[in-house]
Amino acid sequence: MSKFMVLVKQLYKQKVTAKSFILTTLLYLVVLAGIMYWSEIRDLIFSGDADTIAVVNETNFDVTEVLQNTDDYEYEYVTAGEVAEKLKDGDYYAAFTLTDADGKLAAKIESYDPLPLNDQSNFQGMISQAGQLYAMSQMDLSPEQQQLLLSSEPIITLNSINEAATDGKSAEEKMAGVFISYAIGIIIYIFVATYLSIITTDVASEKGSRALEMLLVSVKPEIHFRSKIVGVFLVALTQFVILFGGLLLLLRFSDGGNKWSIVTDLLDSMSIGYFLYVIGFLFLTVFMYLIIGALFGSLVSKVEEAGQVMMPAMMLTLVGFYVMLTGMGNPDTMLIKVFSYIPFTSGMVMPMRLGATDISAIEPIISFAVLLGTVLVLYFLSLSFYKRSVLTYSSGGIIEKMKTVFKVTT
Repeated sequence: MSKFMVLVKQLYKQKVTAKSFILTTLLYLVVLAGIMYWSEIRDLIFSGDADTIAVVNETNFDVTEVLQNTDDYEYEYVTAGEVAEKLKDGDYYAAFTLTDADGKLAAKIESYDPLPLNDQSNFQGMISQAGQLYAMSQMDLSPEQQQLLLSSEPIITLNSINEAATDGKSAEEKMAGVFISYAIGIIIYIFVATYLSIITTDVASEKGSRALEMLLVSVKPEIHFRSKIVGVFLVALTQFVILFGGLLLLLRFSDGGNKWSIVTDLLDSMSIGYFLYVIGFLFLTVFMYLIIGALFGSLVSKVEEAGQVMMPAMMLTLVGFYVMLTGMGNPDTMLIKVFSYIPFTSGMVMPMRLGATDISAIEPIISFAVLLGTVLVLYFLSLSFYKRSVLTYSSGGIIEKMKTVFKVTT
């Protein structure tokens, strides 16, 4: 077995059997399970009697069709004189007073303590619906006509007369693209932050303890460099497969398998080519930052300095993540277009453009080619610099360390 394979195997076995890896993976799985079973957990933890809402209806309109009892709210129709004291005593969670204001429904929502945002939004939504029905009732519309007005939706067809343009995506396909790109952005950020730290501190630890000097007596620096990158990448890939497989199992078997429709809907909405692009951008981005992490680890003289040299790379991932977040509202902005070609951020941004906008087929190819070319250039430059810096000890910031390496080795 080659020295490269021995180092990769040793590093991989050491990392995947470490308590930190196991506990982190289990924590991620617990978080995913908590998200999948949140409705059941919420009912178990927060289950209790429904909040009583007092309704003072001073109109001749029947609001019971809208204000129906649920697991969260129970409505009690009372007169105005009973409300204030019972709100103060806690018998009522809130109170609605409905009156007529020039043919429109006016509602006053009262509570003893300020209402949470979620309850405010729910109450306003229900009263808005009641207001629509109230206005219709003033027009002497039949219940069937009212229902038709409420449920009627226009039939919209999107068509581009530019014959050279590709077929436009539907709103559902674009929303699916936004959802997937958001998930990919979170995955890239978490994996880059985790494994950039791992590879940087690992190299820095070996260098600081002088163990690297003894190891490089029998192993060339380039072999050590490649083994670190490949070994840590395989660890990241292992964790990704475990988490992705766990997510699919949870979707398949939680809620009686009903949530599996999320996967099938995404597969129906997006093409196979899109998922291949997403996987390619994901793994290439992680691999690129591992190269940067190995180089940064070779620059420091002790592990305590690792956090300092990692800061620029972490700032790049933060920039990409926040640019992606801005694109969730409007993925067609110039900011998104520019950052989708920058290799340090394209892994987060281009999947959003690819899934949520109508772009030509050549644009993601160009972005992917730029990312791949950057990875190759960074690899060979970092390998050349790694040979010089791995046994060079210096102090100061990153620039000073680089200057020292060039001064000592040239």
